[in-house]
Amino acid sequence: MRVVLQRSKEARVTVNGEIAGRIENGFVLLVGVTHEDTEKDAAYLAEKIVHLRVFEDCQGKMNLSLLDTGGEILSVSQFTLYGDCRKGRRPNFMEAAKPGHAEKIYNEFNRLLAEKGVHVETGRFGEMMDVRLTNDGPVTLILESK
Repeated sequence: MRVVLQRSKEARVTVNGEIAGRIENGFVLLVGVTHEDTEKDAAYLAEKIVHLRVFEDCQGKMNLSLLDTGGEILSVSQFTLYGDCRKGRRPNFMEAAKPGHAEKIYNEFNRLLAEKGVHVETGRFGEMMDVRLTNDGPVTLILESK
């Protein structure tokens, strides 16, 4: 699994002009799944993300986690994270999981995040989505389960 994490002051995702998910402070997660990913990959990243210390403490140091701050998550599925652009001019998406497998792992990932006490909003799997956010910092990190 591959996740692009952006610390956000606010974010929302819309589908066909309708808001599908919205958060205030927290993380926007762009989530990609590949063929070999399992529930174990989802569990590893969920645990890592909720405990990742990237929010400032009272001294201005990145020392607080999402759980410490009561932040929320906006999770958006994004198969294009597995686009390979090394050859040619059009990305190759051979490493992206097929929709059935990807949706299963993505849903498990979101369930595990929520189980850890974090409010999770999502986009709509497989739909064209517009994502809008105010990146806080900016802080953007790439996490992988492998």
